[in-house]
Amino acid sequence: MFIFGHIGITLGIFYFLSRLFPGKNIPVDIKWIAFGALLPDLIDKPLGRIILAEAVGSGRIFAHTLIFAILLGLAAYYNFYQKGWKVPLVIAGASFCHLLEDQMWNSPRAFFWPLLGWEFPRDTFSGSFIEYFMRILNNSYNPAYSSVFISEIIGLGIILLFAGSYIRSKAKGNHISSQVMKKEAEQE
Repeated sequence: MFIFGHIGITLGIFYFLSRLFPGKNIPVDIKWIAFGALLPDLIDKPLGRIILAEAVGSGRIFAHTLIFAILLGLAAYYNFYQKGWKVPLVIAGASFCHLLEDQMWNSPRAFFWPLLGWEFPRDTFSGSFIEYFMRILNNSYNPAYSSVFISEIIGLGIILLFAGSYIRSKAKGNHISSQVMKKEAEQE
């Protein structure tokens, strides 16, 4: 999965959960969901494919582990319990969705690290970060790699639905506020 898939599908999951459990007040804040949905890759890709490329050579290391998700969730819960701040919960939840979307259970040595050993499995692709990035970019938008391509299209569709809804609500809000301003001008 790539950028649109992670952001859009995670956004869809949060929206669905907010509708399924309306009493829980699950925030659907796009910027924090997007940040959380990309957080494992924002940490692991530069770390594992650039900084530790020779030693690790993988873009799925620390932030793609269950222990990372648990620690992030505990820190978020503590923050919520102490300050009532929901943003860390959103980030932790979106980050966990990333692991589900990446199907990390198919890579148990990484997902259950360090329980199954201290080393992370190396990527099958070797090369520079730019070559790696160009390859995953090509695979993400190539219909021949249907699972990645389909998740990107679904994610993009969800993002476009949210963008359309946002634009429509802003246009409606502007229309209402212009009517209010017009009535106020008439009253003067």
